[in-house]
Amino acid sequence: MKASSSVTPSDDDYSRYLRDRIKMLEDANIRLRARLERVEREAGFYEDMRTRYEGEIRKLRSELEKLRAPPLIIGTVVEVIDDKRMVVRSSTGPRFVVNYSHFIDPKDVFAGAQVGLNQQSLAVVSVLPSAKDPTVYGMEVIESPDADYGMIGGLDEQIEEIMEIVELPLTEPERFECIGVVPPKGVLLIGEPGTGKTLLAKAVANRTSATFIRVVGSELVQKYIGEGARMVRELFELAKEKAPSILFIDEIDAIAARRVEDGTSGEREVQRTMMQLLAEVDGFDQRGDVRIIGATNRPDILDPALLRPGRFDRIIRVPIPDVDGRKEIFKIHTAAMKMKKDVDLDTLAGVTESATGADIKAISIEAGMFAARKKKKAVGMDEFEQAIKKVKESKQWDYLGTKEAGVMFA
Repeated sequence: MKASSSVTPSDDDYSRYLRDRIKMLEDANIRLRARLERVEREAGFYEDMRTRYEGEIRKLRSELEKLRAPPLIIGTVVEVIDDKRMVVRSSTGPRFVVNYSHFIDPKDVFAGAQVGLNQQSLAVVSVLPSAKDPTVYGMEVIESPDADYGMIGGLDEQIEEIMEIVELPLTEPERFECIGVVPPKGVLLIGEPGTGKTLLAKAVANRTSATFIRVVGSELVQKYIGEGARMVRELFELAKEKAPSILFIDEIDAIAARRVEDGTSGEREVQRTMMQLLAEVDGFDQRGDVRIIGATNRPDILDPALLRPGRFDRIIRVPIPDVDGRKEIFKIHTAAMKMKKDVDLDTLAGVTESATGADIKAISIEAGMFAARKKKKAVGMDEFEQAIKKVKESKQWDYLGTKEAGVMFA
């Protein structure tokens, strides 16, 4: 009987087996390390999220506590006693000696400042910003108008006068200082509608670097008692803060009409607004380096108190342009237009008697519209004649022609 032979692996097979096992273990170790790094990154990410969410929770809880806190009472500082106490007047009227928080900067606390008071202890918790009407701040002209003196025709004398009053004191004050003369601070522009009063003010705003504040007189007429006077006061306070500044009040006759006793509450409120305007223009307080320009087409109804020297020192009449002025205005408004050779500006200036600068601008636009309607490449004399006829019918120059040129109320 044969003996059975046993099969044993060779040394090479055993070594190969060990190498394969070691490689498998190394691959498993690499995978585990990669998974560990991924888990650590995720743990760091979640930790950052947890920290951020905790911050959001604290912020929301703080906001919730603020919403749950009782409202503050508005008060006015009457006098600062020392570093810890002050006298305040609450909105209901009584005065109190109260403490104020050490978080409040003492420089922000002064007589007249508005503060927030705790309902229970009446301690000053916060200093409120100055309560000014945002409508007043909206009257400041941020962007300079595109008008210039070169766009105004036939008003050379008026331009020179307004430059002397408004521009020179701001640009070259030494001229007046060496002579010892105080330049006028107020000028009133009067003239018929369309003669260029507002355009003059726009040109001033474009030429000077001073702050330009524009307001229409009707904006200062308010419904409730004292609101119009408050707006006038804040308007001049804004002009003083932004000094050097130019305050332009268009259609000033809306609040400065001659005082009459008609007994209506609305008229009395307009008169209160005018009284505040008179006090601000030339009252007890100096208005500083603030120039005032007023404009109206109804000087006959203005109150005499407004026209005295010291308020409006100079009154500039802006007349209806004469023939030379009308020709110059035609040149300005037709400079960019393509015109035929038959267009004679002298003839146009002669047939547009009693026309204002606004009328001449309307004629130039209408002539261009007639040419565009006929698909022409240039504007001819026929289009100007049609435009003059159209504008003349709409403006009824025959009625205006009965008045003397340059006189508003014949």
